[in-house]
Amino acid sequence: MAVDPVPSDLLYRACDTSQFGFETTAELDDHAGLIGQERVLEALRFGTGIRRQGYNIFVLGPDGAGKHEAVLHFLAGIAMRERAPSDWVYVNNFVTPHKPVALELGAGTGRQLKEGMARVVDDLRVTIPSILESEEYQNRRQAIDEELQERQEHAFEELRVKAEAEDIALLRTPAGFALAPVRDGNVLKPDEFNRLPENERKEIEATIQSLQKELADTLEHLPSWQKEHHQQLRALNREVAERSVERAMRDLRSLFAGLTPVVKWLDAVMADLVENIGTFASGGEDAPEQARMMAAMQALMQGRGGGFAAADPFRRYEVNVVVDNGKEARATGTTSRRPQDIADAGGYIGGGSPILYEDHPTMANLLGRIEHIPQMGALVTDFMLIKPGALHRANGGYLLIDALKLLREPLAWDALKRAIRRRKIVIESAGEYLSLVSTVTLEPDPVPLDVKIILLGDRYLYYMLSELDPDFGELFKVAADFEDEIDREAENDLLYARLIAGTCREENLLPFDRSGVGRIIERSSRQAEDAEKLSTVMRPIVDLMCEADHIARSTGALVVTAQHVDEAVEAQIARADRLRERSLEMITRDIVMIDTEGERTGQVNGLSVLSMGSVSFGRPSRITARVRMGLGSTRVIDIEREVMLGGPIHTKGVLILSGYISGQFLPEIPLSMSASLVFEQSYGGVDGDSASSAELYALISALAEAPIAQGLAVTGSVNQIGEVQAIGGVNDKIEGFFDICMRRGLTGEQGVIIPASNVKHLMLRQDVVDAVERGMFAIYPVEHVEEGVELLMGAPAGIRGADGHFPPGSIYARAEERLAAFADNQRRFAQRSDDTNSRKGA
Repeated sequence: MAVDPVPSDLLYRACDTSQFGFETTAELDDHAGLIGQERVLEALRFGTGIRRQGYNIFVLGPDGAGKHEAVLHFLAGIAMRERAPSDWVYVNNFVTPHKPVALELGAGTGRQLKEGMARVVDDLRVTIPSILESEEYQNRRQAIDEELQERQEHAFEELRVKAEAEDIALLRTPAGFALAPVRDGNVLKPDEFNRLPENERKEIEATIQSLQKELADTLEHLPSWQKEHHQQLRALNREVAERSVERAMRDLRSLFAGLTPVVKWLDAVMADLVENIGTFASGGEDAPEQARMMAAMQALMQGRGGGFAAADPFRRYEVNVVVDNGKEARATGTTSRRPQDIADAGGYIGGGSPILYEDHPTMANLLGRIEHIPQMGALVTDFMLIKPGALHRANGGYLLIDALKLLREPLAWDALKRAIRRRKIVIESAGEYLSLVSTVTLEPDPVPLDVKIILLGDRYLYYMLSELDPDFGELFKVAADFEDEIDREAENDLLYARLIAGTCREENLLPFDRSGVGRIIERSSRQAEDAEKLSTVMRPIVDLMCEADHIARSTGALVVTAQHVDEAVEAQIARADRLRERSLEMITRDIVMIDTEGERTGQVNGLSVLSMGSVSFGRPSRITARVRMGLGSTRVIDIEREVMLGGPIHTKGVLILSGYISGQFLPEIPLSMSASLVFEQSYGGVDGDSASSAELYALISALAEAPIAQGLAVTGSVNQIGEVQAIGGVNDKIEGFFDICMRRGLTGEQGVIIPASNVKHLMLRQDVVDAVERGMFAIYPVEHVEEGVELLMGAPAGIRGADGHFPPGSIYARAEERLAAFADNQRRFAQRSDDTNSRKGA
């Protein structure tokens, strides 16, 4: 059952650069779309095309796969074919000021309404004072004033004449009107009046009393005359105001004639302007600052909201444009497909529908907020301080949110779900939601919500939300699952080259020549840990390209070649190599005991991968096994598990190898064996089953008392049938053992045993490939445990013959003989114990 080593041409799949018809990536067009992500594209087409409640999208895949950029690229293609959504503005509610009105307008017309209202107010502030100062208005007002004056004078003149006929004078005093007797044209003084005869005094008093009643009747009519005068002035002002306001707002009304809510609000504006025409004559903003602030505070405390509207009488006619989808506003966005650029610019430029990425999805940033300004110890606000959220700005389009960032923000996830369920945006603060704040504030009209929410996250997050949040499945019914890798074939190699070309332009890198492109493709396969696949996780690839570009520029090169890529890879390893170097040093100094030569019974070199952050490397571990007679059963003690350092998958692997031993040896005799397995000098947790085949080899070696060649290391899991199964990290593991052998000196007898199914995953370093070509190192692929036994122990494992026995001298025959001896010894031991107990009983 000889196993041939893997030939060197299968240890590293080089990219055939002759398939490329270009010299540098500068000759290639960018690749428009996703490579090998047909499932994702179909999900995105379906999710963006269906306009039903709950059909929002969750894009799931590994970090660094370019999910954000890919989704933005897809959305840019469909957004340009859609019409721009409506503008939204908040305006003053003249009936209930604390409930601002939300108005929907055509794209770009919100700014027109704002500017139009500003022009109306400016015009009226000029025209109204000039009209009120005009000769026509002054004459009409003077006529009204004169009418009141004439009416008053006529009433008092009649009373004065009547009083004079009775020798009574009508006097106007600071305290009001008074009646007094007159003699010879002079008012009698009190002492003179008292010297008059009593009859005369009584007659005068009676006359005065009668006249006083008439005076009281006249004075009672004065308020009604004043009221009539005020009404006449008000009618005059209304007449003037209506003509002026109608002229000022004629163009604005005609512009929005087809929008009933806007026309209704403009009617309310006209009515309020007519009612408050005096504001334009009194100067408005020219009023003292303190008086205006006091008015603002008084309005706030009386629950009218909008303290600024009371302080600045013209502010209530302004328009707060919270969403502006006009071309001028959209011009402030960006054409970049970088999520951070879109977040900073406030949107993506590419068509009618807005595309927004919210980088900081707090509750306020999603729903909007109402700002307050401190004034004289109080917080005042009005409709002009309503600020939009991401849902407002993306309404009618697409909103991208990082799912993990969303879940980290308090109340943001629940707020988003409420908005989706309600189909409207209700501005609320966290304090109000939690009933922590009870203050007078605004209650803006909610805005209808029509937006496609696209969450982006990893698979673990998606499945966690699906399991734990019952609302998630109802609100995010479309999953777009990114592939981690794609097939490495000629067509995809060229697509990958175009992807590299696009990255060079986007990142402003030097072009890559064919060798540089080939090396990047090879590194992508190494990243995917599969020679037949290419990784779609682009972040490490882009980082490598940037670093290779830096090296090329530092040498004055005009293109990036394979040599520059290799130097960048070496530099990456060197920067993060401290832990690997310390591990190698401890082994070469014999602090950590690893044998790479000679033979040892019950001892094998297992391989594992240590991962810390972005750094991972292979490291050999000594695995030992000890066996002895058991007490009528087979028990394999996993020391790692006993001390709670072994994970569940590792424990499963140990139980599987126990099943293999029980099924392979003495099928008709109860086994009696006690064994122990341990990773020597392991002081941390151990998990995974990739060492289960190595543990099985150590156990068989201990049973058969057959030494294992220490120049070989082993990786691979095993099932109960004895088949060796594929594992992960095969390249790191091989290179980890090779580095140890290289430092101690290659003997030509060293190598690594791997599962045969892992051969297609090999993308080894060039120095390992070179050593294999020279015959100084070997990679052995095995499909079954028996093949590994023969490689490690130098003798055939043996196959049970028709007589039910393994061939004499084979490894399995020796192991079975020892197990049989254990069973015989256990039976004799049990018999002696029974005899002893019987004698004691007698």
